Amino acid sequence: MAEALLETAGLTKRFGGLVATGNVSLSIAPGEIHAVIGPNGAGKTTLIGQLSGELKPDSGAIRFAGADISRLGPARRAALGIARSFQITSIFREFTALDNVALAIQARAGHSFRFWRAARRDARLRDPAFAALGVVGLAGRAELVAGSLSHGERRALELAMALATAPRLLLLDEPTAGMGPEESASMVHLLAGLKGRFSIVLVEHDMDAVFALADRITVMVYGRVIASGTPAVIRADPEVRRAYLGEEGG
Repeated sequence: MAEALLETAGLTKRFGGLVATGNVSLSIAPGEIHAVIGPNGAGKTTLIGQLSGELKPDSGAIRFAGADISRLGPARRAALGIARSFQITSIFREFTALDNVALAIQARAGHSFRFWRAARRDARLRDPAFAALGVVGLAGRAELVAGSLSHGERRALELAMALATAPRLLLLDEPTAGMGPEESASMVHLLAGLKGRFSIVLVEHDMDAVFALADRITVMVYGRVIASGTPAVIRADPEVRRAYLGEEGG
């Protein structure tokens, strides 16, 4: 098995008396889609916040590409190649789709937005931005203002913004949230096309999407991991079926 790109050991985060994550240990392989599932309040978004650097764990460690990043903030982690999408990414509704992605590239490079008027025509920004839009199927929508895009297209735009920063690891928090069946199927198809190219930590409530995409699944309940394994192992686990999947049978 390939050496893990991301590892956590004993991650614990408390909010007062609530244990949001309790002794969570994960291992994410290069190119793997690793889904994290569980009921509301299981600690999934708190875990993503700790991986991205927005939340500091009370205890435990995070290693990325062999280095301890436990004390690094979001900007430093982004510079190392960790991109978070769908939960905190903001799109500028009055800017075109292409401009939004170019802005993400500019921010990743550490340049000031004060120079955006001059930089928006810079091929070093626009060329990779257009390429990222092509990956998510939005090349034909590049010159439309983001506010005019459908909900599913705005989600795809956010993904393009993350991809344009040349990540090694994508943290995706409920990418199909709020989508209808057709848009959800389109997003699943899009993410399936990224499999093997990036490591992805996927938090998702849509179990059809999870089982279609994930190489491995970790199940959390009340902040703790109750099971981790392949989709077949998770589907057959009686504790998981009782606690979350709601399937009948032994």
